[in-house]
Amino acid sequence: MALTDTLDDLISERRIEPQLAMKILANFDRSITEVLADKVKARLTFKGHLDTYRFCDEVWTFLIKDVTFKMENSSQTVVADKVKIVSCNSKRPGDPQ
Repeated sequence: MALTDTLDDLISERRIEPQLAMKILANFDRSITEVLADKVKARLTFKGHLDTYRFCDEVWTFLIKDVTFKMENSSQTVVADKVKIVSCNSKRPGDPQ
């Protein structure tokens, strides 16, 4: 959100073009996906009540209520009233499997 807000400000101030902001966001998403896949080894489990789900344009959206998160190897839990999970395929058509 902070990156998007900053890019919006830069576009509003005419310091960058919208096309550059889109490239920055695409590179950020790709980089974060790679780092999470390669560097993060922790596991998180969560339980809750599935309120709504939908699949549109190759994107899944899940709305979950009364969610409890728990990290593996930790006794600490985090509780949330509502969580929205948006999921899409990280591979583009034509990418190697």
